[in-house]
Amino acid sequence: MLNKNQVNFCLDVMKEMYPQAECELRHSNPFELVIAVLLSAQCTDVLVNKVTEPLFQKYKTPEDYLAVSLEELQKDIKSIGLYRNKAKNIRKLCQMLIDNYGGEVPKTKTELMKLAGVGRKTANVVASVAFREPAIAVDTHVERVAKRLAICRWKDSVLEVEQTLMKKVPKDEWADTHHRMIFFGRYHCKARNPQCPECPLLEPCREGQKRMKKAEAIEQQT
Repeated sequence: MLNKNQVNFCLDVMKEMYPQAECELRHSNPFELVIAVLLSAQCTDVLVNKVTEPLFQKYKTPEDYLAVSLEELQKDIKSIGLYRNKAKNIRKLCQMLIDNYGGEVPKTKTELMKLAGVGRKTANVVASVAFREPAIAVDTHVERVAKRLAICRWKDSVLEVEQTLMKKVPKDEWADTHHRMIFFGRYHCKARNPQCPECPLLEPCREGQKRMKKAEAIEQQT
């Protein structure tokens, strides 16, 4: 596990690499962000943005999503994985917003997690991006980077990764760190083809060291 100075070094490098890192899901208000994040589960932001561009022109309010049939909504998001289940959750979420929150998206993570289809990660994203609340949302990129760099343990659950990052990262840096780690994992430290040879964090990265040693061994055998 990295010590505090090593963690700070990693975070500083990511800040230098991606100083403008931010949420890449296009939205113009908290409601659109909730829908976009819900749709993004097991799906790329690029595809979600393609779908939400016409979707958000057609549906402006929770009432709009409830004014059409489930089948019509499913058709509108059909290119996204798990679209049937996501369409059901969108309608349930919209009904909950109308019934319990006056049609507005609640601001606290606790209330957000009560909404249909909204888990801890989605709640953290919305609270952080829409309402500027300190939060670290652990998606697949954040989890991978945190474990490869030994900021967390390999066996840690998503919740344990989040809790560890919250302890090791200053609270006022939580939101920015979340976005920088996503960018680092999405564009540099990729799941299948991480850019280890030219990575500025190769030295503290246990996964990178392992991959480089394996590459050297193969090269010596040829």
